[in-house]
Amino acid sequence: MTQLITNKPMATFSFVLLLIISAIASVYPATFPTPAEGVTFDSGNVAWMLVASSMVLLMTPGLSFFYGGMVSSKNIISTMLQSFIALGIISVIWYVVGFSLAFGDSLGGFVGNPLTHFMFNGVGTAPAANPGINQGIPFVLFAAFQLKFAIITPALITGSFAERVRFWSYIIFIVLWSVLIYSPLAHWAWHPEGFLFKMGVLDFAGGTVVHISAGIAALVGARVLGRRKTHIEGQSHAVLYTPYVILGTGLLWFGWFGFNGGSALAANGQAVTAFVNTNLASAAAAIAWILVDTMRGRKPSALGACIGAVVGLVAITPACGYINFGPSLLIGAVAATVSNYAVVRKSRTSLDDTLDVFPCHGIGGIVGMLMTAIFATESFGGLIATGNPKLLISHLIALAIVVAYTGVGSWLVFKLTNLISPLRVSEDQEEEGLDISQHEETVVELAV
Repeated sequence: MTQLITNKPMATFSFVLLLIISAIASVYPATFPTPAEGVTFDSGNVAWMLVASSMVLLMTPGLSFFYGGMVSSKNIISTMLQSFIALGIISVIWYVVGFSLAFGDSLGGFVGNPLTHFMFNGVGTAPAANPGINQGIPFVLFAAFQLKFAIITPALITGSFAERVRFWSYIIFIVLWSVLIYSPLAHWAWHPEGFLFKMGVLDFAGGTVVHISAGIAALVGARVLGRRKTHIEGQSHAVLYTPYVILGTGLLWFGWFGFNGGSALAANGQAVTAFVNTNLASAAAAIAWILVDTMRGRKPSALGACIGAVVGLVAITPACGYINFGPSLLIGAVAATVSNYAVVRKSRTSLDDTLDVFPCHGIGGIVGMLMTAIFATESFGGLIATGNPKLLISHLIALAIVVAYTGVGSWLVFKLTNLISPLRVSEDQEEEGLDISQHEETVVELAV
């Protein structure tokens, strides 16, 4: 009961804020541009992007099952909800200001003008006013597609501090992180005036913007929140809901075809290339993870296959539209091997990254980013194709900048969140489990 009473002021404030935002949105004089006379879109492109956007949205519920199957039974609901609630929170933030910060008129190549597309002003069924952003589909469809990336990125971070974060504090965190970290990174890499874009950095579908940023934030979050009691005591629990992990992996693998293939922004050859590369890398990574486990003396496991598949998907994300099919197998296999080693090394340290977000998404994303620069085709300046290290050097510089910004920025966001509302649950609440202490729900009946 104390927990419920404590949360009433924050819930009241949030409810009033939502009403205020909704009221402003209903009267805000936002323009909704429609296509000029004679301007039409290829219906195939529009249809594909609608489908791709829906597929990427499905990845977040998929992530909730993937993560939910790997935590203790008393924390399944809380872990799954942390992913699922991002669908609502980030959708509102993106509409109000997030999209404008990412794709509004560039302020020095670092962030978009928050007023350019405030409350989707100027975002309609016409092409984007800036021809470098998109022309082949309605601008509002592009915004909707990009929203799905903004949703899943903070959700990825939750695996690092699972089983010990307060729900309301987590809500504050994802709002701040989305606005202060994710949107600027998206602007750097994907806006035609973004400084990483101008450097020639290649990130086809979010290896840097999504996975490296989430992985680094996860590493910081695990340190800031500290270790769970069970981790300190060396306790471990079996993965009780492996079918959840398999289901989540299947949904992620399926949705990733929209994640990567849709990033071509058209139903064209590049989308097909990204589609095929995505499958090849994930397949190779799933196999490699099981083989590495077996070589280390462990039995092949469903969990290992699933984690390996996801690591392959992570690693191929920045490269999928820029490489031929062959390198995708190598990218998947190498990423799985490196991430597997990183997971083993992490387990021997005091780092309590509950679901190995940094070793899998952070390291996997870094491997993919660097191998993109190595294996990109000649037209994109890859090292092997051209013999020129320029692209690789640009990627190394960009990697250092992104890691530093995301690391320091995430630390500040975690600290600011903690000042507003304590991040960590009490020892009693942690012992009881977050399902009960945060939500008064349980999965006992499902476990029978």
